[in-house]
Amino acid sequence: MSSHYKPFVCAAFAIVLSALPAFSQTGFVQGTITDADGKPVVGAVVTFDRTEVNSHVTVKSDKKGHYVASMMTGIYAVSVTVDGQVRGKMPRYTVAGSADPLDFKLVPAGQQAAAAAEPPPGPKGAGAKDDPKTKEREAQLAKNKELNDSFGAGKTALENKQWDEAVTQLTKASELGPTQPAVWAALAETYVGSAKAAKSADAGAIYDKSFAAFDKLLELTPTDAGAYNNYALALAADKRLDDAKAKLSKAVELDPPGAGKYYYNLGALLMNSNQTDGALDQFKKAIDADPNYAEAYYYYGSVLVGKSTLDGATGKMIAPPGTVEALQKYVQLKPDGPNADSAKQLIAALGSSVKVDYKDPNAPAPKSAKKTTK
Repeated sequence: MSSHYKPFVCAAFAIVLSALPAFSQTGFVQGTITDADGKPVVGAVVTFDRTEVNSHVTVKSDKKGHYVASMMTGIYAVSVTVDGQVRGKMPRYTVAGSADPLDFKLVPAGQQAAAAAEPPPGPKGAGAKDDPKTKEREAQLAKNKELNDSFGAGKTALENKQWDEAVTQLTKASELGPTQPAVWAALAETYVGSAKAAKSADAGAIYDKSFAAFDKLLELTPTDAGAYNNYALALAADKRLDDAKAKLSKAVELDPPGAGKYYYNLGALLMNSNQTDGALDQFKKAIDADPNYAEAYYYYGSVLVGKSTLDGATGKMIAPPGTVEALQKYVQLKPDGPNADSAKQLIAALGSSVKVDYKDPNAPAPKSAKKTTK
């Protein structure tokens, strides 16, 4: 392609996408479920429903009646269900990092569930500290605090791109809380960031560690489309395209409405890695999945511009079929979008004019066009 048009192409490629999203502040909640006689309840389902946004977390109590859950900080309604019956409730509970145990003493089946959680009665007297249950509870509290502290320190290091410190802290957190999805997600993100910052000769081994963390995350959250999407982006960054496409297909299967976004994300990553053919394929899939995905049209057209040739006889820039149409579509969908000026420049460079006669097919008909009856 002629160097005369390189500024246009460079402008089209001037994006940087983060492979993994930033993690929201996460808190841990733990406690013990006991029956009316103070005996541990095994397999009780503890449900956290966030009140501000749509978020749903469930965990089960173990053989000691103990449970541990991780979730975004916020306000939740909590319920405890045994054999399909709600046996305990707390309408409002704030998750904010470390906290005292959230214990439930369940009312007998058939009676109204408690309005709030209450801790089981503890031993009294001078020997309370020596009671085995008290010691066990204190040990669990200490372990949870250590887990939360390690996780918090790891996330802080991650945000500051202190990769070695983040790996150290989050690895410790994964050992203390091996069933916490947030820990494995943060550890996977850390390894991806570390691999991108490393020398190419060292990156492969670091990527392998991120894939192991993703595998553990998916064992814990097998229906999380976002986790599959992030795994796919990490695989693509390591140029494992076939594996990346397989993970992406799983994300689309789990979340069909998000298919356009998943394909677009992979396409952008491939484009930034100069894997233009793969990028075109993903952008086209994003457009097919969501015909109104404006950014997919823009970058599809931009990548095609990079494949333009120059007519030696006329000096005219010849772009592959569909290039101008894709850029026109972006301008139609987002005439004031962040890439509108760049799209118009590319269209002009290809010798075409900008069309802005796009109409929303879902828009209501104008009143003047409606039929009237007498």
